[in-house]
Amino acid sequence: MTINCKGKLIDLSSPKVMGILNITPDSFYDGGAHKNEAEVLKHVEQMLNEGAAFIDVGAYSSRPNADHVSEANELKRILPIVELILKEFPETLLSIDTFRSKVAKQCIEAGACLINDISAGLLDKNMLQTIADLYVPYIMMHMRGTPQTMQQLTEYDDLVKDVLFYFSERIAAAKALGIVDIIIDPGFGFAKNLEQNFELLNKLELFKMIEKPLLIGVSRKSMIYKTLDTSAKDALNGTSVLNTVVLQKGASILRVHDVKEAIECIKLTRLLDC
Repeated sequence: MTINCKGKLIDLSSPKVMGILNITPDSFYDGGAHKNEAEVLKHVEQMLNEGAAFIDVGAYSSRPNADHVSEANELKRILPIVELILKEFPETLLSIDTFRSKVAKQCIEAGACLINDISAGLLDKNMLQTIADLYVPYIMMHMRGTPQTMQQLTEYDDLVKDVLFYFSERIAAAKALGIVDIIIDPGFGFAKNLEQNFELLNKLELFKMIEKPLLIGVSRKSMIYKTLDTSAKDALNGTSVLNTVVLQKGASILRVHDVKEAIECIKLTRLLDC
């Protein structure tokens, strides 16, 4: 199971880590943490040294009820960071966390290599065609509504069945345009309440039937810290526990704030007969 990133085949049969670089002032965990170029580069270097295969850059916070960011401001935030990282670390495989086709196109043209779209193309009618034209890997996530409305859209007939059907429709639409490398993300915390997140986790192995690489992002999320009655800041141990579970259930990519600990989860679970 491989994806093509700028001519380099990445084998996802061995799980990989995607390190998170939020350049938003209001992200739920690390918002505003990277205030200047030196801090950005220091954090990226640390994640790469710790073993991140990808760095996922986002300039639009998708936490529940996040403030809207204009397309112009998103581009103003993200393009200089893409250029900065690739100038300093030119071999970095940059993922761009955006649902806007214009942002995707300009970042890929600046040297990024894959797009991570929380809406699977549903928030920008031009996204799927743009991905097809750019011929880059595409991460499609399950979500309903927008970051501003998603937590009011948690009614499902059958959660897992509905999410699987969503992916069958979105993958068919992507394939019809010639998109080849598709990764799916069930979207923990997006249009799902606490109980639904754990229902999804309990049945995660069912997503193997889609036969696409599975990206999981539970890092420091509220399903962890609310359950443990703590905070995102103190949710690393819980994150490692759930990362271990999702690896046993077939995750190909862990999207995390803490790369070193995620790599350790992968190394240890490799030794288990899952």
